[in-house]
Amino acid sequence: MPTFAYSGRTRGGQNVSGERLADSMDAAVAALRRDQIMVTKIDPVKAKVEKAAAGPRRSKKVPAKNLAIFVRQFSVMIDAGLPLVQCLDILGKQEPDKNFSQVILATRAEVESGASLADAMRKYPGSFDPLFTNMIAAGEAGGILDTILKRLATYIEKNVKLRGQVKSAMIYPVAVIVIAGLVVTVILWKVIPTFASLFSGLGADLPLPTRVVMWLSDALVKYIVFIIPALVGIAWLVRTYYATESGRRVIDGTLLKAPVLGTILRKVAVARFCRTLSTLLSSGVPILDGLDITARTAGNAIIEDAVLKTRASIERGETVSAPLRETKVFPSMVVQMINVGETTGALDAMLAKIADFYEEEVDTAVAGLLTLLEPIMIAFLGVIVGGIVIAMYLPIFSLISKLT
Repeated sequence: MPTFAYSGRTRGGQNVSGERLADSMDAAVAALRRDQIMVTKIDPVKAKVEKAAAGPRRSKKVPAKNLAIFVRQFSVMIDAGLPLVQCLDILGKQEPDKNFSQVILATRAEVESGASLADAMRKYPGSFDPLFTNMIAAGEAGGILDTILKRLATYIEKNVKLRGQVKSAMIYPVAVIVIAGLVVTVILWKVIPTFASLFSGLGADLPLPTRVVMWLSDALVKYIVFIIPALVGIAWLVRTYYATESGRRVIDGTLLKAPVLGTILRKVAVARFCRTLSTLLSSGVPILDGLDITARTAGNAIIEDAVLKTRASIERGETVSAPLRETKVFPSMVVQMINVGETTGALDAMLAKIADFYEEEVDTAVAGLLTLLEPIMIAFLGVIVGGIVIAMYLPIFSLISKLT
């Protein structure tokens, strides 16, 4: 039933205001007249809610850490017995991210007007994804919202940790390569031309390594205004290609086949799949809906295709493990453990154990990769810079030997 905010006067001339539930505005006015209130202004509260909902930028994604803190605090407040609207009001006002704060307060307004929490959150897909809203809906339906929020908080925190591990594996080599590129660029752009003018003045015969370095320096100085836009253009083309369905499959498939990084990414994908599906199933979400949500949150097109094929097979009456084995994406150990979980009727618990195991595997693999990469990257940087220095000193050594 809609709510109407009104202002008016009593028979004694006193000004009053408030809200009244009614089927329509006319019914609200009639009810107020029966209460001997002459209405001077009346508006549906729903219009105010829509205005509040239009404020936040719905497409902006909320940082995972902010979302994890919000859910953890939300679960504690609900568990303590605070009313839902009051929880959202407190969390919205104390949220440091302005966009997310607006979303929480708009969600509070929707709930206050009679919408369920899940339906209110579905209006902001940039902040609350399908996994989030489906679990909230299951919690509301089962009367276990506090338990569901705790599971969501644990899931988001583990997901944040998993992403951090992948970034740790990527940041070090990328940082070293970028630094090496900057050092080499500065040497070729500023230092080598000085040596080139010195050698041309001496009229010395230059060895091949020196000529190659000087040619690279000349090319960089002449074409630097074209090289930078070309690099930006290549990055844009790769990003545009990855945005397409075929491009995403090609790049994600190539990454999974990469020598060391591919193994880590595959373990991350398995851990995320198992953790997401376990969380959904333990929260009461049907398995078909759970697989659909898991596929959309997989983060890799190859894994997503495998999960969707599994979902289609389950719709035809098959088990989970059989179609997963046919995709040849998941390790055989994972498929066997899922089969055991199905047989014993504890699929959600088995998936959680697999996720725990593979998250530990990712920890170990990332630590090993960083240990291996450190000497390799240092040697790489030393060979590049040292090679340029030696190439420029070769003519000097030759001249000194001739003088002696």
